[in-house]
Amino acid sequence: NGGNQLNIAVIGVGGVGGYFGGKMARANEHSTENKIFFVARGKHFQEIARNGLLLDTDKGEYICKPWVITDDIGSLPILDAVLVCVKGYDLSEVTDSLKNKVNQETIILPLLNGVDIYQRIKTKLNEATVLPSCVYVGTHIERPGKVTQRGGACKIHFGDDPEKKGIGDRFFRILEESGIEYNYTHDPYAEIWSKYIFIAAYGLVTANYNKTLGEILENQDLSNEVRSIMAEIYNLAKAQSVALPKSIVEESYEKGRKFPYETKTSFQRDYEITGKKDERDLFGGTILRMGEEYKVDIKQTKHIYESLDMKKVI
Repeated sequence: NGGNQLNIAVIGVGGVGGYFGGKMARANEHSTENKIFFVARGKHFQEIARNGLLLDTDKGEYICKPWVITDDIGSLPILDAVLVCVKGYDLSEVTDSLKNKVNQETIILPLLNGVDIYQRIKTKLNEATVLPSCVYVGTHIERPGKVTQRGGACKIHFGDDPEKKGIGDRFFRILEESGIEYNYTHDPYAEIWSKYIFIAAYGLVTANYNKTLGEILENQDLSNEVRSIMAEIYNLAKAQSVALPKSIVEESYEKGRKFPYETKTSFQRDYEITGKKDERDLFGGTILRMGEEYKVDIKQTKHIYESLDMKKVI
């Protein structure tokens, strides 16, 4: 890439990609140095192409215009940085499409849930720098062309690629100039696993029993199932030398009380829709595979995963 120009792609402009990508696009709308590309689909794509992305945040509303929006990764130039903001079930297809768009200079920041995302990307895009990361942000697509953010820390936690140390200053500068808060840590995995314990356990149980967070919390049996899955994930983390406090299970369980009674998990919302892909493999499947690999007992997770599998045919 000649000179100082950076090509940055945001793949998936849903709640997470819309929030962070929107901030980048807005900060760089008149930049001669940085070009922000959005990859989106369907009506959302058409609406943003026509009018820009309307980003409604705790701090105000903004129209965010990328340099280019496309629904085809193949049309992108060689990329200097990529924010991958798709759901877990689209990751494999996205990494395949990116093969000719990245090189050893490319930085990939995956902003999606899961504890094995780094490995999944690195298997396909080995030469790029992949930063293990996790994000807390309360966002969703309000309607095509509009992303709303309410609450959440709106902060990205990430660390070095274990195989390729060091990230250029320019990447940090772009985050800062875009007003994106981040925590750059040498051990991002404690953060990644902490989040996973919370979302995987509550996600699996809410989806399986079709109950809201409030309904789970007031039911002793279902609460115990959540805690059992959390304990199984904690044991998997321990088996992989991820340093988590013993109190993490109870802390993660109690976190459920911070949400309104009627809250549904995003996995549950996807699972409810007949014919729609969902993230059961990212949560249940990953735990089952790791349980086998590390010889950790994961029978509660297995029980719920099999039950979910039986009830919904895609």
